[in-house]
Amino acid sequence: MSASVYARLSAMMFVQFFIWGAWFVTLGTYLARIGFSGSDIGFAYLTNNIGAMVAPFFVGMIADRFFPSQKILGVLHIAGAAVLFTVSDLEAQSAIIIGLVLYNICYMPTLALVNAVSFGAMEVPDTQFPKVRVWGTLGWIAAGLAISFVLSGFVEGVEATSLPMKLAAAASLVLGLYSFTLPNTPPQNAGAKVTVKELLGFDALSLLKDRSFAVFALCSLLVSIPLAFYYAFTNLFLNEAGMTSVAATMSLGQASEVLFMVLMPLFFVRLGVKWMLLAGMLAWVARYAFFALGDWDTSAWMLYAGILLHGICYDFFFVTGQIYVDRKADKSIRASAQGFIALLTYGVGLAIGSVLAGATVDYFTAEGVKEWSAIWWVPCIFAAFVALLFQLLFREDNKPKAADELPA
Repeated sequence: MSASVYARLSAMMFVQFFIWGAWFVTLGTYLARIGFSGSDIGFAYLTNNIGAMVAPFFVGMIADRFFPSQKILGVLHIAGAAVLFTVSDLEAQSAIIIGLVLYNICYMPTLALVNAVSFGAMEVPDTQFPKVRVWGTLGWIAAGLAISFVLSGFVEGVEATSLPMKLAAAASLVLGLYSFTLPNTPPQNAGAKVTVKELLGFDALSLLKDRSFAVFALCSLLVSIPLAFYYAFTNLFLNEAGMTSVAATMSLGQASEVLFMVLMPLFFVRLGVKWMLLAGMLAWVARYAFFALGDWDTSAWMLYAGILLHGICYDFFFVTGQIYVDRKADKSIRASAQGFIALLTYGVGLAIGSVLAGATVDYFTAEGVKEWSAIWWVPCIFAAFVALLFQLLFREDNKPKAADELPA
């Protein structure tokens, strides 16, 4: 891969995740200001999970069979820009929810498409892709910084406005146009028959006969439920707690993600798969405990600690989980297995969590005042239960024995 191609793919990945970080983090704060209840906010975030569940069908049955990936990437981002900009000016709750469904159906398939474009242009994806993918995390961080330190100069209390959505729409338009200049990536399965079973990863169901994999799959689904609380309500919580420049501060979580991604090989040597996965679950327990106990005036460090734990929360469980699936699955069903776990986590688990998070916030809200401590104890206890279940039932270690077995 030439330096020119690396730069082009890196720019694509940067803007791809800049878009997501620009609207996703602050959406709950904005919706709360315009009168959405906790349950309504939960349903708004549920639209993202709906998009995640639709994406495999769209990519597998259309993008992979009929059109070059870079062209459909461009069309989806341009369409998404128009939809998201329109949604940012809507007032009716039902219209906003419908608009977000349409937008996420446009956006979520692009996550697979940018990967397809990247892999198609690489000679050695195992070593080259991480160097490109890290620019996506940097793009998410840049979105938080742009909201807190650029947009805030134009609008006071910008995180409670629709301006971040407009920023995301503008970036989506830019990436949509830019996509047509990316390396050509022809459809990979032109003329091939693709079944719904394959698209959903159900070819990998045979792996559930293995007890350890079945426990892993179950716990992956369950631990994604408390994850939804963080995505939907942390920005609103920190704003109400009195923190300033929250979007930028939350991007520290992505910075820690980069750090722990670099350190993961060292932890693999010492911990192995089981204890890496368990550490990721326990990090969620600690994060929500910090949020429940923290106070901006007396113990702000707990709030920062909860944010910084994101690297362990995400890398140790979700990235380690992807590595575990890669080891367990035969090459013939490896892609299906990864798709199946993605459906359980980003689709079903987060969907359940979005609804449960919204209902929990409503339950602990009286006369417009949210009992945040009580709210955060719910995902904390839930994550602790999942960690205990995993510790008791998961019997496999899979500790690497040599350096060449470590993740890239």
